[in-house]
Amino acid sequence: MAPDAQEESGGSVMSLLERIGSVFVPIGVALYAVLYIGIEQMYAIFGVNPQQVGVDQSVLLGRMMSTLVLLLLIALPLLGIIVGLGWLLNKITGGATGRLVQAIRHRPWIAATLAALWCGATYWGLFDLFGDLDLFVMVAVAVGLGVLAFLVPFRLLRRKPVGRAGTKVIVGGLTGIGLGFVLVLGLINGALDVQATGQANELLGAVGFQDQWAIVKDAESDKPLYDGRYMMMLGESDGTYILYDCDKMETIRRPMETTNLGEIQMDPEREEGFTCGGLAEQEQTQ
Repeated sequence: MAPDAQEESGGSVMSLLERIGSVFVPIGVALYAVLYIGIEQMYAIFGVNPQQVGVDQSVLLGRMMSTLVLLLLIALPLLGIIVGLGWLLNKITGGATGRLVQAIRHRPWIAATLAALWCGATYWGLFDLFGDLDLFVMVAVAVGLGVLAFLVPFRLLRRKPVGRAGTKVIVGGLTGIGLGFVLVLGLINGALDVQATGQANELLGAVGFQDQWAIVKDAESDKPLYDGRYMMMLGESDGTYILYDCDKMETIRRPMETTNLGEIQMDPEREEGFTCGGLAEQEQTQ
């Protein structure tokens, strides 16, 4: 292979990695920003906010660190495999794949249309928060919003390199926000499941929700309170424990100075068909 060809081939791979990095950074930043909205909605199911259970941005990041490391370990080889497959496909097709991609990139209306439709589709999670959307409505929203709001601006931005870079940032940011609102829906549904069944799913664990239960005792007598039932520890802040009573489906606040915690357990196993609210139903029937 000629030196120029080798340089061009190596440059194309490096430029691909640079483009991937320039897109993933705004995705990650936007996704993390929207994540805190999801955390607020998740704890709102229990009638509290993140600050009342001791969860702020730093605490959230600390709880998610193991998940972020795991995602990084998965993303790096996956990215390498995708780049390798793209290179192999380009070799198998004799460079036709690369030429096709370059042809699309150099035709501003095609590139702008694809970016506009993608950005329109990222609003699906936001609209789905206010009601269920079927596939037809979702596609109509993506196409209509993309064409009306993004097509012409993206076409104009592609006239200059700085505009193309700005398009990447916008597309990456909206992608992260769109994924974030999908995550918000998952967190809300997961919190509703916890409220109803006392069991947290893996998604809640991934964002740092602690499925921790304990028997609450009086600090002076060390006697169990609430008939010795297990209470979920939602968190603590300003000298106060925030507890969820699964049997009565109530959120309770207790001062830490008058409260001891005993028999703490994580992710307790429930019998099949277990649901919360048994005592609340009994009180209603009496």
